[in-house]
Amino acid sequence: MNDTKDTTGTSLSEKLSYLRLRTLSAHWDAYLKLAAQKRYSHDRLLRHIVGEEYRSKRDNARRLRLQKARIPEALVIETFPFDRQPKLNKKKLMAHYDSMTYMSEAQNIIWLGGTGCGKTGLATSFLIHAINHGHSGRYVHFAELVNELYRACADHSQEKVLKKYLRYDCLHIDEIGYVEVEPEQVGQFFTLMHKRHKRKPTLITSNLGFGDWNSFLKNDHLTAALIDRLTENSHVINMKGCKSLRPKLSQ
Repeated sequence: MNDTKDTTGTSLSEKLSYLRLRTLSAHWDAYLKLAAQKRYSHDRLLRHIVGEEYRSKRDNARRLRLQKARIPEALVIETFPFDRQPKLNKKKLMAHYDSMTYMSEAQNIIWLGGTGCGKTGLATSFLIHAINHGHSGRYVHFAELVNELYRACADHSQEKVLKKYLRYDCLHIDEIGYVEVEPEQVGQFFTLMHKRHKRKPTLITSNLGFGDWNSFLKNDHLTAALIDRLTENSHVINMKGCKSLRPKLSQ
């Protein structure tokens, strides 16, 4: 790159940096070489440069959204061992995944099944799929979420916490059912699910069937109301008959 300064004392690289055209700055000489080799017209060269800058910015934004989602393990649908879970309806699951109606129609997806059967991996892949298509998202473990709600009740920051989780286009709440919940937490969790209802989708995994949710929520009325909200506009993926994918420990 000819980086001589103009009459204002500003170099080309400085101008590109100021405009945040990092891809153009990094590939300036390559673009000129490509244009010469393929005899690009000015119009075609400009379109190529704009297209590359656009692709780079979108990819950077996607990576930033993935980072902000706090996903502990980036599991994707392409690596899920469907052959080891023959009882799982792959065709139906992939129809939800490919159509992305869970995003366009704000449909919850709830995976129910035993430990290690792949619930978290599938839910995570749906979350990543949404993020890759331009949506914001967040992974949160249920225990972490209810603890945050508990602290919010203590310092009266409930609205702030609720707004944070309402902001995400797609929310993945993992492993509902492993911790007991205080009455204040149940109320706040119900409020969060109620406000997301039919507006933004929530992906949920649980090792317990709906009939057992009262064992940790400790409130018959709110448990029934919560399940009603979650299932009204949702897909329930029953994996109770699926085996664990985790390697067995040697005796």
